[in-house]
Amino acid sequence: MRTRRRSGRIWLGLLVTLVIAGLGAAGVYRMRRVQAAVNPPTVRARKGEFAVLVRCRGELAVKRSMQLVAPNVPDLKIVWLAPPSGAVKKDDPVIRFDPSSAKQQLDEKSAVLRQAQATLDQAVAQARITAEQDKLDLANARYQVERAKLEASKQAIVSAIQGEESKVDLQSAEEKLRVQEATVNLHQKSDEAKVASLTSQREKAQAEADLARHRLGQMEMRAPLDGIVTYLMNTSQGWMNRQPFKLGDHVWPNAPVAEIPDLATLQMEGQLDEVDRGRVAAGNDVRVHADAFPEQIFDGKLASISPLTQMTFEWPPVRNFRAYGQIDKADARLRPGMNGSMDIVTSRIPNALSLPGKAIFTRDGKPIVYLAQKDGYRAVEVEILARNPDEVAVRGIPDNGVVSLADLELEKAKP
Repeated sequence: MRTRRRSGRIWLGLLVTLVIAGLGAAGVYRMRRVQAAVNPPTVRARKGEFAVLVRCRGELAVKRSMQLVAPNVPDLKIVWLAPPSGAVKKDDPVIRFDPSSAKQQLDEKSAVLRQAQATLDQAVAQARITAEQDKLDLANARYQVERAKLEASKQAIVSAIQGEESKVDLQSAEEKLRVQEATVNLHQKSDEAKVASLTSQREKAQAEADLARHRLGQMEMRAPLDGIVTYLMNTSQGWMNRQPFKLGDHVWPNAPVAEIPDLATLQMEGQLDEVDRGRVAAGNDVRVHADAFPEQIFDGKLASISPLTQMTFEWPPVRNFRAYGQIDKADARLRPGMNGSMDIVTSRIPNALSLPGKAIFTRDGKPIVYLAQKDGYRAVEVEILARNPDEVAVRGIPDNGVVSLADLELEKAKP
């Protein structure tokens, strides 16, 4: 019995505690509501030039970039890479390939070239020796012909038999001379053909050696311009397993390996809504905001606008124009592909009063602000001169006027 009474008292105490806590929370809430109505958050009107903006989202891109394509060399293997996304200067090394295979091919082709040159030199020397021997034999044959002619000329003073023998000897000597001349011509043509064939082989070996030497000189790829290094995807294992080229990868001939964008041509590629297309024009000032550096604004000019709309890959798909804002002085920290936004300045209003957009309220279909006065706040109707996504240019309040950021009538109407 005593246990039940004690348990009931405990539950009653908990219930009373919860009721007191609830009443206290409600009191604190009501007190804060009263304080918010009496001392709402405020902002002071700013006077100065008001830039009318058209805002569009997009990403950074470059107008000019150059790819590094692997040389037409088989069996390429990457042994050194410049740091990804690292800055490089023109002619700085970016990629180095394993030169051992190219060196081996060069040694082999050089050996073949030396052998072909030695064979050619031997053939040329042998042709010279044969030519000299042919000259000697031809001279001897001509001498025999002249001697036979001399003996034949003695026919008048020698016997008839000796005269006939001299004629036969002359005919034989002339025949040997013709045979020797034919032999000399044959040797000359044969040696010329052999030397020409060996010369062709030597030139082929020279071309192959030059190609191997050229390939060896292509084992290092250098930057064609100043910029940053971006390595492209290696699809040798299929599109599903693709990844950027890295140390140790094998590269097929003429494969695009890396890309170096020209940061001097960096621009913001924004998606411009169709309703805003007629408000902007090439040459407008732009303010570029990069999401990675929200504290900094990059000034520039609107370089161009796409003549036709393009469809996005979002769902549902949206068609819009492309606006290209050229940055005047690109920061070294900016990179292509960074997300951001671009404010296009369509016009400027001098000496305008500007307020945050959330300080403007509507009463009876007309814009008002709650203007701070000595005895509280008074609803004042204003004229909207221009409206930006976060800021509004107004007319109808004094300079440096203080307005409320809260709807005081709505706060009073709440229970």
